[in-house]
Amino acid sequence: MPRAMTKLDLLKDAISRFEKLWELIDSMSEKEQVSAFNFGDNFRQKEAHWERDKNLRDVLVHLYEWHQLLLHWVESNQRGEAKSFLPEPYNWKTYGKMNMEFWYKHQATPYEEAKKMLYSSHKHVITMIEQLTNEALFTKQHFNWTGTSTLGAYCVSATSSHYDWAMKKIKTHIKTYRQVLS
Repeated sequence: MPRAMTKLDLLKDAISRFEKLWELIDSMSEKEQVSAFNFGDNFRQKEAHWERDKNLRDVLVHLYEWHQLLLHWVESNQRGEAKSFLPEPYNWKTYGKMNMEFWYKHQATPYEEAKKMLYSSHKHVITMIEQLTNEALFTKQHFNWTGTSTLGAYCVSATSSHYDWAMKKIKTHIKTYRQVLS
Protein backbone atom coordinates (compact mmCIF):
# COMPACT_ATOMS: atom_id res chain seq x y z
CA MET A 1 0.00 0.00 0.00
CA PRO A 2 1.44 3.42 -0.92
CA ARG A 3 2.41 5.82 1.85
CA ALA A 4 -0.05 8.61 2.58
CA MET A 5 0.74 11.90 0.86
CA THR A 6 -2.24 13.93 2.11
CA LYS A 7 -3.72 14.67 5.52
CA LEU A 8 -6.91 12.82 4.60
CA ASP A 9 -5.00 9.68 3.56
CA LEU A 10 -2.76 9.90 6.62
CA LEU A 11 -5.74 10.00 8.96
CA LYS A 12 -7.58 7.27 7.06
CA ASP A 13 -4.56 4.96 7.06
CA ALA A 14 -3.60 5.62 10.69
CA ILE A 15 -7.14 5.01 11.94
CA SER A 16 -7.90 1.99 9.76
CA ARG A 17 -4.61 0.24 10.48
CA PHE A 18 -4.98 0.89 14.20
CA GLU A 19 -8.44 -0.68 14.02
CA LYS A 20 -7.00 -3.67 12.12
CA LEU A 21 -4.30 -4.03 14.76
CA TRP A 22 -6.95 -4.24 17.48
CA GLU A 23 -9.11 -6.59 15.43
CA LEU A 24 -6.09 -8.88 15.18
CA ILE A 25 -5.40 -8.65 18.90
CA ASP A 26 -9.07 -9.20 19.73
CA SER A 27 -9.03 -12.33 17.55
CA MET A 28 -6.40 -13.83 19.84
CA SER A 29 -7.22 -15.89 22.90
CA GLU A 30 -6.23 -14.42 26.26
CA LYS A 31 -3.45 -16.98 26.44
CA GLU A 32 -2.10 -15.96 23.03
CA GLN A 33 -2.16 -12.32 24.10
CA VAL A 34 -0.04 -12.90 27.20
CA SER A 35 2.19 -15.76 26.05
CA ALA A 36 5.86 -15.26 25.33
CA PHE A 37 6.72 -15.00 21.66
CA ASN A 38 8.24 -18.15 20.18
CA PHE A 39 8.87 -17.90 16.47
CA GLY A 40 10.28 -21.40 16.17
CA ASP A 41 13.74 -22.92 15.94
CA ASN A 42 14.14 -22.23 12.22
CA PHE A 43 13.18 -18.55 12.43
CA ARG A 44 15.95 -16.52 10.80
CA GLN A 45 14.88 -12.87 10.79
CA LYS A 46 17.90 -10.64 11.37
CA GLU A 47 16.29 -7.40 12.57
CA ALA A 48 16.97 -6.68 16.25
CA HIS A 49 13.30 -6.27 17.14
CA TRP A 50 12.63 -9.99 16.61
CA GLU A 51 14.94 -10.69 19.56
CA ARG A 52 13.98 -7.61 21.57
CA ASP A 53 10.21 -8.01 21.85
CA LYS A 54 9.33 -11.02 23.99
CA ASN A 55 5.54 -10.63 24.05
CA LEU A 56 2.60 -8.57 22.88
CA ARG A 57 3.04 -6.07 25.71
CA ASP A 58 6.53 -5.27 24.41
CA VAL A 59 5.12 -4.50 20.96
CA LEU A 60 2.37 -2.28 22.37
CA VAL A 61 4.71 -0.23 24.56
CA HIS A 62 7.10 0.14 21.64
CA LEU A 63 4.30 1.71 19.59
CA TYR A 64 3.35 3.89 22.57
CA GLU A 65 6.91 5.15 23.03
CA TRP A 66 7.21 6.08 19.34
CA HIS A 67 3.95 8.00 19.65
CA GLN A 68 5.51 9.83 22.58
CA LEU A 69 8.60 10.67 20.52
CA LEU A 70 6.41 12.17 17.80
CA LEU A 71 4.15 14.09 20.18
CA HIS A 72 6.99 15.56 22.27
CA TRP A 73 8.99 16.46 19.18
CA VAL A 74 6.12 18.31 17.52
CA GLU A 75 4.94 20.02 20.72
CA SER A 76 8.45 21.16 21.67
CA ASN A 77 9.26 22.56 18.25
CA GLN A 78 5.89 24.28 17.93
CA ARG A 79 6.65 26.01 21.26
CA GLY A 80 9.96 27.20 19.81
CA GLU A 81 12.14 24.67 21.64
CA ALA A 82 14.42 23.23 18.97
CA LYS A 83 14.50 19.46 19.49
CA SER A 84 15.51 16.54 17.35
CA PHE A 85 13.05 13.73 16.78
CA LEU A 86 15.35 11.26 18.52
CA PRO A 87 16.39 12.39 21.99
CA GLU A 88 20.04 12.79 22.94
CA PRO A 89 22.27 10.82 22.81
CA TYR A 90 20.54 8.81 20.07
CA ASN A 91 20.66 9.22 16.31
CA TRP A 92 19.45 7.18 13.34
CA LYS A 93 22.49 4.90 13.63
CA THR A 94 21.96 4.21 17.35
CA TYR A 95 18.18 4.29 17.77
CA GLY A 96 18.19 0.53 18.36
CA LYS A 97 19.75 1.26 21.75
CA MET A 98 16.94 3.70 22.45
CA ASN A 99 14.40 1.00 21.57
CA MET A 100 16.12 -1.27 24.09
CA GLU A 101 15.83 1.47 26.71
CA PHE A 102 12.09 1.61 26.01
CA TRP A 103 11.97 -2.17 26.39
CA TYR A 104 13.74 -2.06 29.76
CA LYS A 105 11.60 0.84 30.94
CA HIS A 106 8.40 -1.18 30.45
CA GLN A 107 9.29 -4.60 31.77
CA ALA A 108 7.09 -3.97 34.82
CA THR A 109 4.24 -2.43 32.78
CA PRO A 110 1.23 -4.75 32.92
CA TYR A 111 -0.25 -5.85 29.60
CA GLU A 112 -3.63 -4.22 30.32
CA GLU A 113 -1.89 -0.93 31.14
CA ALA A 114 0.10 -1.14 27.88
CA LYS A 115 -3.17 -1.45 25.97
CA LYS A 116 -4.61 1.65 27.68
CA MET A 117 -1.41 3.62 27.09
CA LEU A 118 -1.41 2.80 23.38
CA TYR A 119 -5.10 3.64 22.92
CA SER A 120 -4.52 6.99 24.61
CA SER A 121 -1.35 7.87 22.70
CA HIS A 122 -2.94 6.92 19.37
CA LYS A 123 -5.85 9.23 20.17
CA HIS A 124 -3.43 12.07 20.97
CA VAL A 125 -1.51 11.55 17.73
CA ILE A 126 -4.72 11.58 15.70
CA THR A 127 -5.85 14.77 17.45
CA MET A 128 -2.49 16.39 16.71
CA ILE A 129 -2.70 15.42 13.03
CA GLU A 130 -6.28 16.72 12.80
CA GLN A 131 -5.13 20.12 14.06
CA LEU A 132 -2.46 20.49 11.35
CA THR A 133 -3.06 21.59 7.78
CA ASN A 134 -2.29 19.45 4.77
CA GLU A 135 0.46 21.94 3.89
CA ALA A 136 2.01 21.70 7.36
CA LEU A 137 2.03 17.92 7.09
CA PHE A 138 3.14 17.37 3.50
CA THR A 139 5.06 20.42 2.27
CA LYS A 140 8.81 19.80 2.44
CA GLN A 141 10.59 22.23 4.75
CA HIS A 142 7.30 23.74 5.89
CA PHE A 143 8.95 23.48 9.30
CA ASN A 144 12.70 23.93 9.48
CA TRP A 145 12.89 21.25 12.19
CA THR A 146 11.71 18.44 9.90
CA GLY A 147 14.87 18.63 7.81
CA THR A 148 14.55 17.19 4.31
CA SER A 149 11.44 15.19 5.21
CA THR A 150 7.86 16.23 5.85
CA LEU A 151 6.09 16.13 9.17
CA GLY A 152 3.56 13.84 7.52
CA ALA A 153 6.28 11.29 6.74
CA TYR A 154 7.17 11.15 10.44
CA CYS A 155 3.47 10.72 11.27
CA VAL A 156 3.14 7.85 8.77
CA SER A 157 6.17 6.16 10.31
CA ALA A 158 4.83 6.49 13.85
CA THR A 159 1.32 5.31 12.94
CA SER A 160 0.26 3.25 9.94
CA SER A 161 3.72 1.93 9.01
CA HIS A 162 4.45 1.03 12.61
CA TYR A 163 1.05 -0.63 12.97
CA ASP A 164 1.83 -2.75 9.88
CA TRP A 165 5.14 -3.75 11.50
CA ALA A 166 3.30 -4.74 14.68
CA MET A 167 0.68 -6.77 12.82
CA LYS A 168 3.35 -8.70 10.94
CA LYS A 169 5.04 -9.62 14.20
CA ILE A 170 1.76 -10.53 15.91
CA LYS A 171 0.63 -12.69 12.96
CA THR A 172 3.94 -14.55 13.12
CA HIS A 173 3.39 -15.14 16.85
CA ILE A 174 -0.17 -16.38 16.29
CA LYS A 175 0.89 -18.75 13.51
CA THR A 176 3.72 -20.28 15.52
CA TYR A 177 1.66 -20.44 18.70
CA ARG A 178 -1.19 -22.26 16.97
CA GLN A 179 1.16 -24.66 15.15
CA VAL A 180 2.68 -25.70 18.48
CA LEU A 181 -0.81 -26.43 19.84
CA SER A 182 -1.91 -28.55 16.86
